[in-house]
Amino acid sequence: MNNERYQTRKLKRLTRHSFRGIDYAVHEWGEADAPKLICLHGWGDTGATFQFFADELDRDWHIVAPDWRGFGDSGRNQGVYWFPDYLADLDALLDIYSPDEPARILGHSMGGNVAGLYAGVFPERVRAFVNAEGFGLASSDPAEAPARYRRWVERAARKEHFLEYEDFAALAAKIQAQNPRMPEPAARFVAEQWAVRQNGRVRLKADPRHRLPNAVLYRRAEAEACWRAVTAPVLMLSGENSRFVERGHPHDGGFDFDLPFPVTVRRQLPDCGHMLHFEAPAALAAATDDFLSQNV
Repeated sequence: MNNERYQTRKLKRLTRHSFRGIDYAVHEWGEADAPKLICLHGWGDTGATFQFFADELDRDWHIVAPDWRGFGDSGRNQGVYWFPDYLADLDALLDIYSPDEPARILGHSMGGNVAGLYAGVFPERVRAFVNAEGFGLASSDPAEAPARYRRWVERAARKEHFLEYEDFAALAAKIQAQNPRMPEPAARFVAEQWAVRQNGRVRLKADPRHRLPNAVLYRRAEAEACWRAVTAPVLMLSGENSRFVERGHPHDGGFDFDLPFPVTVRRQLPDCGHMLHFEAPAALAAATDDFLSQNV
């Protein structure tokens, strides 16, 4: 791992808001009077890593990228995390940044799943939606419920931990190993956004309680009902080498690229995996710019 630094091209600013009992960190790029684009990160990530994507956008956007509760520099829950909280947090965020007009939203992975549900629950609040690898999960078997509840209770009673690292270079090496098309300086940049040095070790900022299994089984039919209620145009993006796409379709126990959003354009970005904004930020920016220019 060399010492070359990633050179940002667009200036980021950090804004803080308090809503729904959480001190929220929000990363912003661009002028406040430019068209807004809400960017929602995935599990374990932070809004700050949309820097690569922001740097590659040709059009002037006001990008708004929060750190979800319990991730990055946002506050943590006192207890466990429930997925519906993210929908309510997004609603509160839009009250601040897009109170009078429907929002353009880009969501990656977990952020895409949150936005996909939200766009069906509040279709009047979403103008266009770029869904980057937000495929949902495979349906759960109700027979799994007793074991799942037990596992949740037992795990919640003990303290969760993430791995710690000797230094940022070690974390960056792991990030690059998982995203091999990512340049070393970009991996180091992500490591410094994801983690903090404490007591001589590098520790992830994310709340370890995110590691707890969800006590409630995933019901894909409910997610698909929300997706079918979406009225905004949707751009569905996938990485050509994504491990999630490779798992197949829901009836095979995996994921589906052909999600039932009513008005959808589907594109697969070449030579990248699940983390599109890490490995192919220029392609992601071009696809997003092109789609939104036709749907604004």
